[in-house]
Amino acid sequence: MSRIYLDNAATTPLAPEVLETMMPYMTRHFGNPSSIYSYGRETRMAIETARKTTARILNTKPAEIFFTSGGTESTNTAIQASVRDLGCTHIITSPIEHHATLHTTEFLAKNNNITLSLVNLGPKGHIDIKHLETLLASAPGKTLVTLMHANNEVGNLLPVKTVGELCEQYNAYFHCDMVQTIGHYPVDLGRLHVHFANASAHKFHGPKGVGMLFIREGLDVKPFVWGGGQERNMRAGTENVYGIVGFARALELAMEHYEQDCAYITGLKKYMMERLNAEMEGIGFNGDAEGSSLYTVLNVAFPLTPKSEMLLMNLDMHQVCVSGGSACSSGAHSQSHVINALGNNAQQPIRFSFSKYNTREEIDMVTAQLKTLF
Repeated sequence: MSRIYLDNAATTPLAPEVLETMMPYMTRHFGNPSSIYSYGRETRMAIETARKTTARILNTKPAEIFFTSGGTESTNTAIQASVRDLGCTHIITSPIEHHATLHTTEFLAKNNNITLSLVNLGPKGHIDIKHLETLLASAPGKTLVTLMHANNEVGNLLPVKTVGELCEQYNAYFHCDMVQTIGHYPVDLGRLHVHFANASAHKFHGPKGVGMLFIREGLDVKPFVWGGGQERNMRAGTENVYGIVGFARALELAMEHYEQDCAYITGLKKYMMERLNAEMEGIGFNGDAEGSSLYTVLNVAFPLTPKSEMLLMNLDMHQVCVSGGSACSSGAHSQSHVINALGNNAQQPIRFSFSKYNTREEIDMVTAQLKTLF
């Protein structure tokens, strides 16, 4: 059996159309964008065109878009800038955030005398909005709320508009990690009360190593990498030109085909749920799989047994690529922090995540393989 790839929440294959757009900037358009002669002007124009394309799709201004190395850098930048430049002394986050958020906020709490609050989780792992408002109302100082739009392990969606309105009401800054949603949903940053948002190209069939940070105009944020004048004096270093070009093209394609891709991938997710429920006993689904959840992610809870503990390893041996949570997979039973926070400890979670390149036939084969291994 050829390999079956169902870990698209970790990364996606590069779309051929994106590679085609990038290739000239890997070959003949090789100039440094900071150079004043024609080779440099060509690549500078490509970066600024990509910035305008990204801003248009996200309904914001080109001046609010900064290209980075990816979601993790963007998250670190937004959180640290909120403390260093905006004077935040209190951070509200949740126990199911990406480690880029959790590790950064824990470091700041320990080393910068920042008060750190964790919002409670409601049924099926959704953020408890009432508790969030309680935390905001009793905040000890200027506050940053940092919450992800969609959980990368179980897929739960955050009501971003509601959270943004609460932050506006209580005069708090809001950073939203949109790595799992930009490129998969229409996102209108012009209508959301969000101060920072980030994206990563490789989550929507773009290249690895390039991402975006949205910084709301008017925020007095200092450079996050010093040394040169790139990215309007905000991020020094020669730009990843072909990556930036690829980011914009991948985002453009994703939104052009959003409706058909969303319908197709939603069908794959529902089909896999139906097949697993019909063919296997004792399984469940983590998070709000049939409710407010990513259409690309399905986190399956297998009963914890000696066989299920080896499922990830055995699936890999049978050419099926999936994960146990975030972008890490191990044959040993090591529970993810998200599953622990949900209180679902007596299980082996496996995340299946889909793209437009997957098929029902692949799901049939994976289901059959699971039956033999479980």
